[in-house]
Amino acid sequence: MAQMDIELKKAFTEMQINKLETSKKINMIDMKCDMVKTGKHKYLLTEKGTNNLDNDTRVYMSVGRMFLLTDVQNMREDLKSKQDKCEKAIELLEKKKEFLQKSLKDQEDGLRELVQQRKEADVVAK
Repeated sequence: MAQMDIELKKAFTEMQINKLETSKKINMIDMKCDMVKTGKHKYLLTEKGTNNLDNDTRVYMSVGRMFLLTDVQNMREDLKSKQDKCEKAIELLEKKKEFLQKSLKDQEDGLRELVQQRKEADVVAK
């Protein structure tokens, strides 16, 4: 009986630690997702702002610490590719978040099953 209690206590503490770690990871993923969504929105607004420019307008695209002279069409294509990268990053982060939530739920279900088995074993023992 005491061995079962130690086993249950160990399982609970492991699950508690795992739940804290997983919730931290989920919060980090949410923050990263918000940052990527903000970046995507910035690119979208920039693209909308350049829609009324003529194709022969001189525009500068930032590259690190410098700016390169480019045409409007090239800049729009670059903004589209950046938006696509952001969408892919958001999808990847959402998949990671779903996986973490699913693994946490599976662990909770396993713990519930362990507790239920202990209760059944106690009933049979009596």
